[in-house]
This record gives sequence, structure tokens and C-alpha cells, in this order.
Amino acid sequence: MQWYTLGQLLAVMRPGQKASTPDGRTVVRTDRGLEWSGGRENGRLVELRDPLFSDLWTFSGEEDSRSRTSRDSRAAWAREREMIVNQYEEWLADYREQKRREASEEP
Repeated sequence: MQWYTLGQLLAVMRPGQKASTPDGRTVVRTDRGLEWSGGRENGRLVELRDPLFSDLWTFSGEEDSRSRTSRDSRAAWAREREMIVNQYEEWLADYREQKRREASEEP
């Protein structure tokens, strides 16, 4: 198990990952930033204060379902966008080819 300081954790943590301290405090990285997971602060953004900088953190094995859903929807949107761009490029190539043929057929 690898341990990180808060600065190291922020540098390597990806959206959806959870990290926790030995005493059980857990944070989740979301699109909004770091959020507390569980306890009385559940869902609130983490405020960076001096005590957090001295803590050691490790990654939890599970991933937050909200972030997973958000990442999945972004991936679906990216695939759909790529499909639309490809269709447009094919249409544009066909249109240009048709215009070239029409221009070469005219006397």
C-alpha cells in the first residue's frame, strides 16, 4: 500500500478515485473538486487547512458511482461527437467530389 501526502495525492488522484487516512476520513475527487465521503461532512467540498497537510493518504479500492456515471456519460458524448464529425467529413468529401464532377462536365 502506497501512502501520499496531500500534495502528492492531489497530483495523482483522478476523478472518481477515493482516498482515505488511517483514521477513516475519506475524500472523493469529483468534477467539482475534492468532496468528503461519509461522516457529517458527506458531499461537502474539502477546505484545505493546515491539519490536512500533515496527514498521510492512501487510495481506496472503490470508485464513487456518481463520478463513474459522469465519466461514462462524457465518454458516450465523445463517441457520439466523433461519429457526427466523421459523418460530416464523409458528407463534405462526397459534396466536394460531386462539385468537381459537375465543374468538369460543364463546357
